[in-house]
Amino acid sequence: MATDIPPTVPGQETRQRILQAAFQLFHEQGYNATGVATILRETNLNAGSLYHFFPSKDALLVGVLEFALVLLRPAVMDPAERRTDDPIDRVFALMQQYRDGMQTTGCKMGCPIGNLALEVADDNAQARQLIQRNFENWKLAVKKWLDDAGPRLPRSVDRAKLAGFVLTVMEGGIMQARAAGNLTPFDDSVAQLRSYFSALEKVAQLESKKRKPLKRR
Repeated sequence: MATDIPPTVPGQETRQRILQAAFQLFHEQGYNATGVATILRETNLNAGSLYHFFPSKDALLVGVLEFALVLLRPAVMDPAERRTDDPIDRVFALMQQYRDGMQTTGCKMGCPIGNLALEVADDNAQARQLIQRNFENWKLAVKKWLDDAGPRLPRSVDRAKLAGFVLTVMEGGIMQARAAGNLTPFDDSVAQLRSYFSALEKVAQLESKKRKPLKRR
Protein backbone atom coordinates (compact mmCIF):
# COMPACT_ATOMS: atom_id res chain seq x y z
CA MET A 1 0.00 0.00 0.00
CA ALA A 2 1.40 3.40 -0.99
CA THR A 3 1.69 5.89 1.87
CA ASP A 4 3.24 8.90 0.15
CA ILE A 5 0.23 11.20 0.56
CA PRO A 6 1.42 14.84 0.63
CA PRO A 7 0.73 16.91 3.75
CA THR A 8 -2.41 19.02 3.54
CA VAL A 9 -1.27 21.69 6.03
CA PRO A 10 1.85 23.77 5.33
CA GLY A 11 4.66 23.08 7.78
CA GLN A 12 3.45 19.57 8.62
CA GLU A 13 6.06 17.69 6.55
CA THR A 14 7.77 16.32 9.67
CA ARG A 15 4.52 15.05 11.15
CA GLN A 16 3.65 13.44 7.83
CA ARG A 17 7.05 11.78 7.65
CA ILE A 18 6.59 10.33 11.14
CA LEU A 19 3.14 8.98 10.28
CA GLN A 20 4.31 7.39 7.04
CA ALA A 21 7.24 5.69 8.75
CA ALA A 22 5.17 4.53 11.72
CA PHE A 23 2.41 3.19 9.49
CA GLN A 24 4.92 1.15 7.52
CA LEU A 25 6.82 -0.09 10.57
CA PHE A 26 3.65 -1.07 12.44
CA HIS A 27 2.66 -3.05 9.34
CA GLU A 28 6.04 -4.72 8.88
CA GLN A 29 6.98 -5.38 12.51
CA GLY A 30 3.77 -4.97 14.50
CA TYR A 31 2.77 -2.18 16.85
CA ASN A 32 4.12 -3.72 20.04
CA ALA A 33 7.42 -4.77 18.45
CA THR A 34 8.14 -1.33 16.99
CA GLY A 35 10.01 0.91 19.39
CA VAL A 36 10.12 4.69 19.24
CA ALA A 37 13.87 4.45 18.64
CA THR A 38 13.22 2.51 15.42
CA ILE A 39 10.84 5.18 14.19
CA LEU A 40 13.38 7.90 15.00
CA ARG A 41 16.09 6.00 13.16
CA GLU A 42 13.85 5.49 10.14
CA THR A 43 12.85 9.17 9.97
CA ASN A 44 16.28 10.53 10.96
CA LEU A 45 14.63 12.67 13.64
CA ASN A 46 15.37 13.29 17.31
CA ALA A 47 12.97 12.41 20.11
CA GLY A 48 11.96 16.03 20.61
CA SER A 49 10.65 16.28 17.05
CA LEU A 50 8.50 13.18 17.47
CA TYR A 51 7.17 14.06 20.91
CA HIS A 52 6.32 17.56 19.71
CA PHE A 53 3.59 15.99 17.59
CA PHE A 54 2.92 12.78 19.51
CA PRO A 55 3.47 12.89 23.30
CA SER A 56 3.30 9.08 23.59
CA LYS A 57 3.39 5.94 21.50
CA ASP A 58 -0.37 5.57 22.02
CA ALA A 59 -0.85 9.07 20.63
CA LEU A 60 1.23 8.07 17.62
CA LEU A 61 -0.97 5.00 17.14
CA VAL A 62 -4.03 7.25 17.08
CA GLY A 63 -2.31 9.44 14.50
CA VAL A 64 -1.48 6.41 12.36
CA LEU A 65 -5.07 5.18 12.46
CA GLU A 66 -6.33 8.63 11.46
CA PHE A 67 -3.72 8.61 8.70
CA ALA A 68 -5.09 5.25 7.51
CA LEU A 69 -8.56 6.78 7.20
CA VAL A 70 -7.13 9.33 4.78
CA LEU A 71 -5.20 6.64 2.87
CA LEU A 72 -8.17 4.35 2.30
CA ARG A 73 -9.54 6.05 -0.79
CA PRO A 74 -6.31 6.88 -2.71
CA ALA A 75 -4.29 3.83 -1.68
CA VAL A 76 -6.92 1.07 -1.60
CA MET A 77 -10.24 1.85 -3.26
CA ASP A 78 -9.18 4.11 -6.14
CA PRO A 79 -6.72 1.54 -7.59
CA ALA A 80 -9.45 -1.13 -7.55
CA GLU A 81 -11.83 1.24 -9.32
CA ARG A 82 -9.21 2.02 -11.96
CA ARG A 83 -8.85 -1.67 -12.77
CA THR A 84 -12.44 -2.09 -13.93
CA ASP A 85 -15.69 -0.19 -14.42
CA ASP A 86 -17.80 -3.20 -13.46
CA PRO A 87 -19.03 -2.75 -9.85
CA ILE A 88 -18.98 -6.44 -8.96
CA ASP A 89 -15.63 -7.00 -10.64
CA ARG A 90 -14.30 -4.19 -8.44
CA VAL A 91 -14.87 -6.39 -5.40
CA PHE A 92 -12.55 -9.00 -6.89
CA ALA A 93 -10.08 -6.41 -8.13
CA LEU A 94 -9.83 -5.33 -4.49
CA MET A 95 -9.25 -8.93 -3.41
CA GLN A 96 -6.54 -9.21 -6.07
CA GLN A 97 -4.77 -6.15 -4.65
CA TYR A 98 -4.57 -7.80 -1.24
CA ARG A 99 -3.40 -11.02 -2.87
CA ASP A 100 -0.68 -9.15 -4.75
CA GLY A 101 0.48 -7.59 -1.49
CA MET A 102 0.58 -10.96 0.25
CA GLN A 103 2.49 -12.50 -2.64
CA THR A 104 5.05 -9.69 -2.58
CA THR A 105 5.70 -10.16 1.15
CA GLY A 106 5.63 -13.95 1.11
CA CYS A 107 2.42 -13.99 3.19
CA LYS A 108 4.20 -12.30 6.09
CA MET A 109 2.53 -8.93 6.71
CA GLY A 110 -1.23 -9.12 6.17
CA CYS A 111 -3.70 -6.23 6.39
CA PRO A 112 -2.36 -3.19 8.33
CA ILE A 113 -5.66 -2.48 10.07
CA GLY A 114 -6.48 -6.13 10.66
CA ASN A 115 -3.10 -6.59 12.31
CA LEU A 116 -3.69 -3.63 14.63
CA ALA A 117 -7.17 -4.92 15.49
CA LEU A 118 -5.51 -8.05 16.87
CA GLU A 119 -2.69 -6.22 18.65
CA VAL A 120 -4.27 -3.17 20.25
CA ALA A 121 -5.36 -3.63 23.85
CA ASP A 122 -9.08 -3.91 24.54
CA ASP A 123 -8.95 -0.98 26.95
CA ASN A 124 -7.50 1.40 24.34
CA ALA A 125 -10.91 2.77 23.47
CA GLN A 126 -9.80 5.59 21.16
CA ALA A 127 -7.60 3.34 19.04
CA ARG A 128 -10.24 0.63 18.82
CA GLN A 129 -12.86 3.18 17.73
CA LEU A 130 -10.55 4.33 14.95
CA ILE A 131 -9.90 0.75 13.88
CA GLN A 132 -13.65 0.25 13.66
CA ARG A 133 -14.00 3.46 11.65
CA ASN A 134 -11.40 2.15 9.21
CA PHE A 135 -13.37 -1.07 8.80
CA GLU A 136 -16.66 0.82 8.44
CA ASN A 137 -15.25 3.11 5.76
CA TRP A 138 -13.89 0.07 3.89
CA LYS A 139 -17.33 -1.53 4.00
CA LEU A 140 -19.06 1.68 2.89
CA ALA A 141 -16.82 1.85 -0.19
CA VAL A 142 -17.62 -1.76 -1.08
CA LYS A 143 -21.33 -1.20 -0.41
CA LYS A 144 -21.26 1.66 -2.93
CA TRP A 145 -20.06 -0.81 -5.57
CA LEU A 146 -22.78 -3.27 -4.57
CA ASP A 147 -25.38 -0.51 -4.78
CA ASP A 148 -24.05 0.37 -8.24
CA ALA A 149 -24.64 -3.24 -9.29
CA GLY A 150 -28.36 -2.49 -9.05
CA PRO A 151 -30.63 -5.30 -10.29
CA ARG A 152 -27.70 -7.65 -10.86
CA LEU A 153 -28.12 -8.60 -7.20
CA PRO A 154 -31.42 -9.76 -5.66
CA ARG A 155 -33.64 -7.15 -4.05
CA SER A 156 -33.62 -9.09 -0.80
CA VAL A 157 -29.84 -8.83 -0.38
CA ASP A 158 -28.76 -6.50 2.42
CA ARG A 159 -25.87 -4.82 0.65
CA ALA A 160 -24.36 -3.38 3.82
CA LYS A 161 -24.19 -6.86 5.34
CA LEU A 162 -22.83 -8.29 2.10
CA ALA A 163 -20.05 -5.68 2.18
CA GLY A 164 -19.30 -6.80 5.74
CA PHE A 165 -19.12 -10.39 4.51
CA VAL A 166 -16.62 -9.36 1.83
CA LEU A 167 -14.47 -7.79 4.56
CA THR A 168 -14.71 -10.98 6.61
CA VAL A 169 -13.58 -13.08 3.64
CA MET A 170 -10.63 -10.77 2.99
CA GLU A 171 -9.43 -10.58 6.60
CA GLY A 172 -10.03 -14.26 7.28
CA GLY A 173 -8.33 -15.33 4.07
CA ILE A 174 -5.30 -13.17 4.80
CA MET A 175 -5.00 -14.41 8.37
CA GLN A 176 -5.14 -18.05 7.27
CA ALA A 177 -2.64 -17.41 4.45
CA ARG A 178 -0.22 -15.89 6.96
CA ALA A 179 -0.60 -18.92 9.22
CA ALA A 180 -0.12 -21.37 6.34
CA GLY A 181 2.68 -19.39 4.73
CA ASN A 182 1.04 -19.65 1.32
CA LEU A 183 -1.86 -18.16 -0.64
CA THR A 184 -4.03 -21.27 -0.88
CA PRO A 185 -6.39 -20.35 2.01
CA PHE A 186 -6.86 -16.86 0.61
CA ASP A 187 -7.49 -18.15 -2.91
CA ASP A 188 -9.96 -20.73 -1.62
CA SER A 189 -11.85 -18.07 0.34
CA VAL A 190 -12.06 -15.72 -2.64
CA ALA A 191 -13.17 -18.58 -4.91
CA GLN A 192 -16.07 -19.29 -2.55
CA LEU A 193 -16.93 -15.59 -2.47
CA ARG A 194 -16.99 -15.53 -6.28
CA SER A 195 -19.26 -18.59 -6.33
CA TYR A 196 -21.61 -16.86 -3.90
CA PHE A 197 -21.78 -13.75 -6.07
CA SER A 198 -22.45 -15.90 -9.13
CA ALA A 199 -25.32 -17.59 -7.30
CA LEU A 200 -26.73 -14.21 -6.27
CA GLU A 201 -26.59 -12.98 -9.85
CA LYS A 202 -28.46 -16.08 -11.04
CA VAL A 203 -31.18 -15.47 -8.46
CA ALA A 204 -31.44 -11.84 -9.61
CA GLN A 205 -31.78 -12.98 -13.24
CA LEU A 206 -34.63 -15.34 -12.30
CA GLU A 207 -36.34 -12.56 -10.37
CA SER A 208 -36.04 -10.29 -13.37
CA LYS A 209 -37.63 -12.87 -15.67
CA LYS A 210 -40.54 -13.34 -13.27
CA ARG A 211 -41.18 -9.60 -13.17
CA LYS A 212 -41.36 -9.29 -16.96
CA PRO A 213 -44.95 -9.41 -18.26
CA LEU A 214 -45.84 -12.28 -20.56
CA LYS A 215 -46.31 -11.35 -24.20
CA ARG A 216 -49.82 -11.98 -25.58
CA ARG A 217 -50.05 -13.99 -28.76
